[in-house]
Amino acid sequence: MHADTLLVRGTIVFTPDAGAFAVHPASYLVVRNGLVCGLFEQLPSEYAAASVVDYGARLIIPGFVDLHTHAAQFFQQGLGLDRPLLTWLERYTFPQEARLADPAYAKEAYEAFAAELLRQGTTRAAVYGSIHAETVRSLAEILTQKGIGAYVGKVNMDSRCPAGLREETAASLRETEALLADWPGGPFVKPILTPRFAPVCSRALLGGLGELAQRYQAPVQSHLAETREEAALVQALFPEFEEYHEVYDAFGLFGQTPTLMAHCLYLSDKAIARMRQQGVVAVHCPDSNLNLGSGVMPVRKLLSAGVPIGLGTDVGAGHTLSMRQAIIRAVQLSKLPQIVETSGAALSLAEAFYLATKGGGAFFGRVGSFEPGYSFDALVVEPERSGLSPVEALQQFIYADRAERIVARYVAGRKLQ
Repeated sequence: MHADTLLVRGTIVFTPDAGAFAVHPASYLVVRNGLVCGLFEQLPSEYAAASVVDYGARLIIPGFVDLHTHAAQFFQQGLGLDRPLLTWLERYTFPQEARLADPAYAKEAYEAFAAELLRQGTTRAAVYGSIHAETVRSLAEILTQKGIGAYVGKVNMDSRCPAGLREETAASLRETEALLADWPGGPFVKPILTPRFAPVCSRALLGGLGELAQRYQAPVQSHLAETREEAALVQALFPEFEEYHEVYDAFGLFGQTPTLMAHCLYLSDKAIARMRQQGVVAVHCPDSNLNLGSGVMPVRKLLSAGVPIGLGTDVGAGHTLSMRQAIIRAVQLSKLPQIVETSGAALSLAEAFYLATKGGGAFFGRVGSFEPGYSFDALVVEPERSGLSPVEALQQFIYADRAERIVARYVAGRKLQ
């Protein structure tokens, strides 16, 4: 047997597609060099003498993938969530992010953030830092030490924001390129370009980031059409463009390299078609959208149009790093009669679970499933009680939202502490 082989046994549940759960009771996963090699009801004879990590009746599910969250806002969870987006940014978020200039404070915040990600069962995440390059390096190092797979971005903004957070354009680009050229993370923590959103970025900054994206083939994350007020502001600031998405597109920040766009609530059919054409990933952040009264992403419409979608917690506009809550809220919102699209039905739990695992995991490569060739990113879950079917046990784990039921976590075949 290969020296880097891991054998695990348990009740294996995952979503190879969005239609339904695949359930394999009392089955084995063979993992080699961190990748799934096979799933078997009976262990092949070549492994008969090998040691097996036997989890008995416990569930083995893919680790959760959070495609949109703000580490810099972790300490402001729950604050000001009765305010609309732009007011909330000015009153709570910008003052909080200014504090991240202090390395000691940033380290405290980022260590707490990383610990909570793991506690909640998130094994991969796309993460916003702040504008401060030094503390973004610290964030990358902390996530690397924890073993979490992540994309981490230094936020860029040089316009229409408080003086303490307003960057000089050339300096913002210079510091961003220095991070790309000398990234402090390991193989599972990588950089991502992070223009905060169009209203706080000049044309020169957006253009410079687009050039960096091409030069370094770097991925991109930002926000798109979160509120009507924001969309109207973009229209006023960039009158040469008919639609919000065209601002990013014109500067090479909309699918020219792998791209995440959070929220995507107010999109025309033209914008949706362009997202599909460019492979831009829409990130649904249901808790955040409810808390700030922003609206609801038309998930079924985007899925039907072929737009790739993942889920995000969007802390701190979201009030928790629990991806189980993101799954629950995505399903609940899709059921409300006034917002269920005429083009399709409400989300099933299997579909929402898919978005939180394989759907979001696609941004990281072959992540979020237990099919051959996929990274073995996994959670081992103790069922709440006996007598339930595997899917019922998973349902209860998600809806009861008890992180303490997670008894083991793996990223790329390595068990995390």
